[in-house]
Amino acid sequence: MKHIYTGKTKDVYALDNGYFLLKFKDDGTVGEDGTFDPGGNKVGVTVAGLGNSSLRLTKFFYEKIEAAGIPTHYVSADVENNTMTVKPAEVFGKGIEVICRFKATGSFMRRYGAYAQEGQDLPAFVEVSLKDDECGDPIISKEGLALFGILSPEEYDELVALTRKICLIVKDSLAAKGAELYDIKLEFGRANGKVALIDEISGGCMRVYKDGAIIAPLDITKLLLT
Repeated sequence: MKHIYTGKTKDVYALDNGYFLLKFKDDGTVGEDGTFDPGGNKVGVTVAGLGNSSLRLTKFFYEKIEAAGIPTHYVSADVENNTMTVKPAEVFGKGIEVICRFKATGSFMRRYGAYAQEGQDLPAFVEVSLKDDECGDPIISKEGLALFGILSPEEYDELVALTRKICLIVKDSLAAKGAELYDIKLEFGRANGKVALIDEISGGCMRVYKDGAIIAPLDITKLLLT
């Protein structure tokens, strides 16, 4: 096993069998105000048990998504050791993030506050941003992705369709527990030549509300798995 990358919330190791091992950590991202923000660009909080909580929720959702026939890079998870084994995947360009929004909040309101109202319903609105901390992860259009050779128009359409299918699985799972998904951030790449879900689906990737209050990442895991 060889260490190849240190990320904000996970470390990555290459395995001898051609797969990769993701080691989940207890670090979370924050926004410019220093508070937890799933769309934040820097690590600013460390919470005991966050890595294990993130892995358990990721395992829960990946197994649901795999059962629905949606391509992913998931192979297996070792909850006791905070690790997930995944298939090789090629990121799009230098990496993209895909945000699906069911409610107007966060950076959506910062951009579109002149037209939107906080908390208004959105129809599984999908946005794609470049993973570029220095530029603030800028939103990029379908045409821009094609222009720079990051994603073909056909792959973009497939990515949006898969995003909505995945996010409805997450949304329905939360709704069954009386909670509401406001937005969620996913990552995709190419695995076995197909557009596939990669990385994690944890409480730190989404905003979830119940009874009018936001639910902390660890509490999302508790809500769904207990």
